Amino acid sequence: MNKFDPKTLSITHQNIVKITRRWLDQMVIGLNLCPFSYSAIAQDQVYYAICDATTDAQLKQFYVNELQRLLGADENDIATTLLMFTQGLEVFDDYLDLLDWFQQLLEQAELTEHVQLASFHPQYQFEGVAADDLSHFTNRSPYPTIHLLRQAQITKSLAHVVDPEKVYIDNIKTLNKLGRQQLETLCPWGT
Repeated sequence: MNKFDPKTLSITHQNIVKITRRWLDQMVIGLNLCPFSYSAIAQDQVYYAICDATTDAQLKQFYVNELQRLLGADENDIATTLLMFTQGLEVFDDYLDLLDWFQQLLEQAELTEHVQLASFHPQYQFEGVAADDLSHFTNRSPYPTIHLLRQAQITKSLAHVVDPEKVYIDNIKTLNKLGRQQLETLCPWGT
């Protein structure tokens, strides 16, 4: 299956996708936190993969399957994939361990020139930044999520951005302007 079809999912997983899409619409697109994401979301080119697994073998197989799906699909069908995890990664450090492991697997498979990982978590916290800093909300999602991005799409998107480093600075300004109360309303999981 190359196009994402939520009707193939259980009701529980459909709800996870619905909540994630609301986050994308309100935060990522709504606040323009990622100017590259609008097109893929608007054209329904995002694949939402949900993982209930908790064992290393199951997690690795899930990851390999989704990498293969992304790389084997036409980018007009699947431009990008969100891996959402329902169990065992509530603790941010546990999630970071999985993210590091997935990055190592990507490097071992020599796929880093094709795929890049981006990370999101309900309790996301940038290293070296005060715990109460609003910048963390740029990466706070309803579920522990790893974003598989096609490197070619990133390159293509960056060609249209004058100053890519400015995106992060603009995001922090946007979040500070909104304030904690509004952000906690938009992201109740991130409080």
